[in-house]
Amino acid sequence: MSIDIDPLREADGITVTDHIENTQFEVYTDRPVDPRRRPESDHYFPVDASVAVETGAIEIPRVAVVETRDRAGSLLSRGDGYQMPDGTYHVGIDPAPTKLYLAFDAGFSVSTTDRTTRIDLDTPGTVALGFRSLHQTPAGTITTPTDPESLMDAVSLLGSSLQTTSPERSFPTLRGHPPLIEPGEELRVPERVEPVDSGVRIVVPPEYRYLYPVVSLAYYFAAEVVPGDAPRIEGDGWTYPLEPGFEERTARVLRQSFHMDCLARTEGFYPVDLHEREATSLDLDWGRLYDLPLAARLGEYLDVPFEAVEPELPQWTLTTDIRPDPENVEMLPFVAGELSVVRSPETVTRVDDDEGVGGGFFRGEGRSSPSAKAAATDGVDLEGGEFVRGGASPAATRGADASAERGTVSARTEFVRPEPVDTVEHAWIGEGVPLGANKATLDAYYRRLEAGQVEQSRISVLVVCNDEQMREEGNVADLYGLRDMVQFDIAVRHDLTREEMRDALASDVDFLHYIGHVDDRGMQCAEGYLDLTDEELEIGVSAFLLNACQSYEQGEALVHRGSRGGIVTLSDVANSPATKLGRIFARLMNGGFNLRTALHVAKRELITGHQYIVVGDGGTTICQSRSGVAIVLDLSEETERWIVETEMFPNGPYGAGSMGSLNLKEMGQDHYIPAKVTSKSVPDQQLRDFLQLETVPMFLSDELTWSDEFRDFRVQE
Repeated sequence: MSIDIDPLREADGITVTDHIENTQFEVYTDRPVDPRRRPESDHYFPVDASVAVETGAIEIPRVAVVETRDRAGSLLSRGDGYQMPDGTYHVGIDPAPTKLYLAFDAGFSVSTTDRTTRIDLDTPGTVALGFRSLHQTPAGTITTPTDPESLMDAVSLLGSSLQTTSPERSFPTLRGHPPLIEPGEELRVPERVEPVDSGVRIVVPPEYRYLYPVVSLAYYFAAEVVPGDAPRIEGDGWTYPLEPGFEERTARVLRQSFHMDCLARTEGFYPVDLHEREATSLDLDWGRLYDLPLAARLGEYLDVPFEAVEPELPQWTLTTDIRPDPENVEMLPFVAGELSVVRSPETVTRVDDDEGVGGGFFRGEGRSSPSAKAAATDGVDLEGGEFVRGGASPAATRGADASAERGTVSARTEFVRPEPVDTVEHAWIGEGVPLGANKATLDAYYRRLEAGQVEQSRISVLVVCNDEQMREEGNVADLYGLRDMVQFDIAVRHDLTREEMRDALASDVDFLHYIGHVDDRGMQCAEGYLDLTDEELEIGVSAFLLNACQSYEQGEALVHRGSRGGIVTLSDVANSPATKLGRIFARLMNGGFNLRTALHVAKRELITGHQYIVVGDGGTTICQSRSGVAIVLDLSEETERWIVETEMFPNGPYGAGSMGSLNLKEMGQDHYIPAKVTSKSVPDQQLRDFLQLETVPMFLSDELTWSDEFRDFRVQE
C-alpha cells in the first residue's frame, strides 16, 4: 500500500506516510487514538487508504481551507472559520501533502491560527479519515508504428486519461497521466486505454514538425488527430485555423482555453472566489459555457480574439523543444502531461567552441535582472587569482583554454542554442547539449513513474566535498533539513576515495550534493578520478548537483545509469560564485522546488547560473514544499508598508490549474496556478507574521534573501 497510517508516539494523533511522493505529515487529535482500517467507500471522493479514530477534534499543522459537503456531495460551505449544525458530513482539507478527507456524523466548528487548522466536533465520536496520494500513473502503454500518420492514432488517445471533459479537467488531479507510447510494428492499445469522444478534431499534415506541437492540445482536448493539408482545429460547426504562425497559434490555443476553463469551472463543483474570474474583462455567460459539451465550449472560447485574453494570462511555465525525429515519440506523453507549450525546430543554431562555451559565452548571456552579479565573481574573470573547479591548476586558465587542453565536454559534444522562450522553464529533447535549457531524457521520465516504488519515508541527502579549498560550501548541510514536517537524514563526507565514491553513488540517496573537481577523467577522488561513464558503475542516487567545472557529461552519465535528474555545469566555474550557487540550490531543494524552477531562481541572483543546466527530468523534487506550489516573493518598501509580489509556480503534484491563496488579510481570493499576485500596502508586522509561516526565497532590493533572514536584514539597515 502506498500510504501508511500509524499512531503518533509523542503526541495524540496519527502520522501519514505517502511512499509515492516521499512525504510524511501529522494529524493531531484531542486524545490518544488507535487507527483502524475502514473501507475507502466511506468517503465521497476516492481515497487510497481510510482509517477510523475516536476523537473530538482533528487538527493539522498548516493553514488550510476546509470544504464541507453533505451526504450526497453537495457543497455546503468552504473557508477557514465557520460552524455547522448536527448532520452527516464529508469534509475536505486543502492543502495537505496528500488529499485529506473526513467523514463523520456531528455538528462541528472550523478555526485557524497562523499555523494550524482545527475541526472541533460538538460531540466526540467516530471520524473516518481518507487519504489519496497525489501521484498519477499511466493506464498502459500504446504500441504504434512511428511514421507520422500512424502515430496520429496513438496521439489521439493521450486524452483517454482525462477524468472529465468539463472545465474541471483544468485541475491536475482530474487530468491523469497520459498512456505511454512505444514503437512497434502495429497499433496495439491496452484495454484500459479507451478513447474519449470530445467532438474535437485536430487536422495537421502528416509530418513530425506539425504533429509534435499539438500533443498537449490532443491530450487536453481529448482530440482526434487526423492528417490534412491545412492545420486547424474542428468542432461541430466550427473551424479554427492554426496558420499562419503554426507553433505560436498552437501555444495560444492552449493558454487561452486553459485560462477560460479555470474561469468557467467556478460554475461547477468548486464555486470559489477566484481572483482571475473577478478580474477578467471578458463579458461571457460562464454558467452557460460550463454546461456546454467540450467541443462547443472550445469553439466559443476561440471565438474570443486572443488579443482580448492575452493581458490577463499568466506567464506559462514550460516550453519543450522536440526535434522532429521518430526516436522522440516516446517522450510525447510526458511532455503532454506537463501541458507544455511544444515547438519542433527542424534546424538549430550550433555553437562552435570558438564562441566561448567554456567561459566567455556566458558573460551577460540571458541576464534576467540587475541583481545578477557579473563582477569579478562571475566565473570568467579568473586572472585575479580565483581558482576554478576543474582539474587544471588554480587560476591558470580560463574555461575555454582548459577545454582545449583536457578534451572536455565541448570537444566531444555538440552544443546547440535553442530559440528563446517566454516561459519560466525550457526543456530540450533531441541531439545536442542545449545552452540555457533542460536536457530532458526518456529514461529520466520513466524513473518519475518508478518513484511510486520508493519505500523510505525520510529524505536522505549526501554532501560530498572532495577538495579542501571548497570546505566552505560543505556547510550547505546546515541548509538541508530546515523543515518542520519533513524528516531528513543528512550526511557530510570529505575526501572520498574512488571506492568510497563508487559506494556512495550506488547508495539509495535522494540527493547528492557534490563539491569538487570534474574533468574528462571523471570526478576527482582522494587518489584519482572516478569516471561515471563506466558502464559497470551502479547508480542509486535519485537527484544531484555536481558543482564542479564542466560536469555535464558526468551528470548525463548519472541519469543514463539510474538518476532522475540533476544540475550540472557547461564550463569552468570559479569557486566563490559556485559556493554561493551551491548554497542557493541547497535551500531551494530543501524548500521543495523542482530542479528547473530552482535554476530559474538562481539565475536571477547570479549570472553564473547561466553556466548551469538541468539534465534528465527537470520536474524532479526531493521533497514537497510546505505550500505545495513553489513560491518566490519580491518585496519593495513603502512608508512603513510593503508591496509584496508573489510568484506561484506549478510544482510536483500541484501542477498547472491547482488553486492557492495567500495568507494575507487582504488576499482572501483564490488564484489558479501559475500566478503572479501583487499585495499592496501590507503593514510591516503583518508581513513579518506572514513570513513566519514558511521559509521561501525572496528578492529585496533585487537581492536574494530568505524569509527567515528578513528580520536580520532589516536590523542591518
